[in-house]
Amino acid sequence: MSYGPNFSLQFRRTAEIVDKILRGAKPGDIPVEQPTKFELVVNVTAAKAIGIKIPESFLALADEVIE
Repeated sequence: MSYGPNFSLQFRRTAEIVDKILRGAKPGDIPVEQPTKFELVVNVTAAKAIGIKIPESFLALADEVIE
C-alpha cells in the first residue's frame, strides 16, 4: 500500500519550472510548491502473499488497485 503525491503531476510541474528558469527567471524567485493531489495505491496480490485481508470498503477508496 502506498499513499503519496501523484508523480505524473509532479513531473509536469517540474518541467514548467525548468521552462521558467530556461526563459530567464531566477530560481530563487520561483515559489516552492507543495503537492496538491495524493493517491492511494493498494497491491492486493502482495497483501494476500503476506496474509493480509484488505476490506472491500477500503479498496473502494483506493485510486488504484493492483491485482
